[in-house]
Amino acid sequence: MAQSIRSPIEKPRIHRAWWVITAAGLAIIAAGAFTTMSGLLVTPLHHEYGWSHGSISVAVSVNMVLYGLTAPFAAALMDRFGIRSVVSGALSLVALGAVLTTAMTAAWQLTLYWGLLVGLGTGSMAMAFAATVAGRWFVARRGLVTGILTAASVFGQFVFLPVLSWIADTYQWRASLVTVALTAVCVVPLVWLLLRDHPADAGMKDYGATEFESKPAPVPGAARRTVRVLLSSARTGPFWLLAGTFAICGASTNGIMWSHFVPAANHHGMPVTIASSLLAMVGVFNVVGTVGSGWLTDRFDARWLLAGCFALRAVALMCLPLLFAATVRPSLVAFVVVFGVLDVATVPPTIALAHRFYGEDGAIVFGWVNASHQLGAGLMAFLGGVTRDLFGSYDLVWVAAGGLCVLAALLSPLIRGGSGDGNALDTERRSAVCVD
Repeated sequence: MAQSIRSPIEKPRIHRAWWVITAAGLAIIAAGAFTTMSGLLVTPLHHEYGWSHGSISVAVSVNMVLYGLTAPFAAALMDRFGIRSVVSGALSLVALGAVLTTAMTAAWQLTLYWGLLVGLGTGSMAMAFAATVAGRWFVARRGLVTGILTAASVFGQFVFLPVLSWIADTYQWRASLVTVALTAVCVVPLVWLLLRDHPADAGMKDYGATEFESKPAPVPGAARRTVRVLLSSARTGPFWLLAGTFAICGASTNGIMWSHFVPAANHHGMPVTIASSLLAMVGVFNVVGTVGSGWLTDRFDARWLLAGCFALRAVALMCLPLLFAATVRPSLVAFVVVFGVLDVATVPPTIALAHRFYGEDGAIVFGWVNASHQLGAGLMAFLGGVTRDLFGSYDLVWVAAGGLCVLAALLSPLIRGGSGDGNALDTERRSAVCVD
């Protein structure tokens, strides 16, 4: 009786899932600060060491490829050892890689420290991490949550950029690396305090769930499971369409924009600090576009959302070579706004399709799809540097990236299951689920 009297006046509590998302978002923001640093390193390293743009781009490509390849294994490791342990270790690894990069003396060391260590660490906190957290803690509003975590990633990628650019311009590039390393170290205790592996750890149901779900036992053989999921999903058509379109997504975002936009703008006479600020504006509008995309993904066919995003991105990229100048013009600002909205708006619908087809293995499958994203990004980052060395301009690469986006727009509506219904996908999903 006493409880029935108290319950009407008790204040509603915030579900623990939102605190978990806060901790995950902080980790993703810290990792995101490293992903756009590559563009700030190209010109200073070229001037200080005399390394070619191509040799520097090798390290950038290794970083991006490992960022993608690590993600599915990290998702499986989170099932084995827990989210909190894996994320804390990853943050420590990227901090170590950044600090070691400040002491390098040869190009191969850039590939080892920045390419390998930072690539492995940031890859452990890529979008497969977001898919894992959203899948474990949320039944309702999952699309919105993946949009929020994706927005956290681009927030970290771009909001730090003008600050890091100013630090590099004022105190040289090593100081900017130390700054992001300290940021990662400071986030570790916050992650350990707030992040939890499963709702059962807090004695509660998933957000939006009707029944309590016990915490599953740790899944042994993380590496074997990751490979088995790849082999199983690779026998299905949707996997290759998702991987192909997402590879084009990586080539047209990380691969060219994040790595070469600042050097390309500087080549046209624009100061690096101003070009970095424009790229930071892309990140601001990323938040709007990604959260909006997550909201739309909960309500509309994800395939057509992908097609629309790629088509508009193609137009924007093909126009970009005509917009560069020594000063900021309204047309370039318009590009920044449009591209910012579209930049990572492809992530929530891609995650939704991966979960819809592959069920409990959806996060790992998306990790492999994200690996193709980074393979595309790494290849474009390398080709962008080589093209700059050969032709003295990035113009050809912008146009090629736009053409790839046209192809992705045409492929996206073809992502469907055996039933032919882009919202059901039952037949293909049953054949894709990994058998232990």
